[in-house]
Amino acid sequence: MGEERLAIAIDSATEEEPRRVCCRLCGRPLTGADSRRTGLGPTCDAKLHPPGPDIRSRRHEVVQDTLPGIDDGP
Repeated sequence: MGEERLAIAIDSATEEEPRRVCCRLCGRPLTGADSRRTGLGPTCDAKLHPPGPDIRSRRHEVVQDTLPGIDDGP
């Protein structure tokens, strides 16, 4: 058996640049890990998934009758 050459020499292995991922909506390059995982930049993600309404803003006072058996005063 003779010496066989490997397809890629171990010594010649270099660190590769991370694969370029672009936003699916606007096409800009993504840099953050979360953005790269979802495929959307933070601005485009906010456009497609707006935050839900704040439940505290929907609260309001309601006028109710007193419950039977509860006295209002002395």
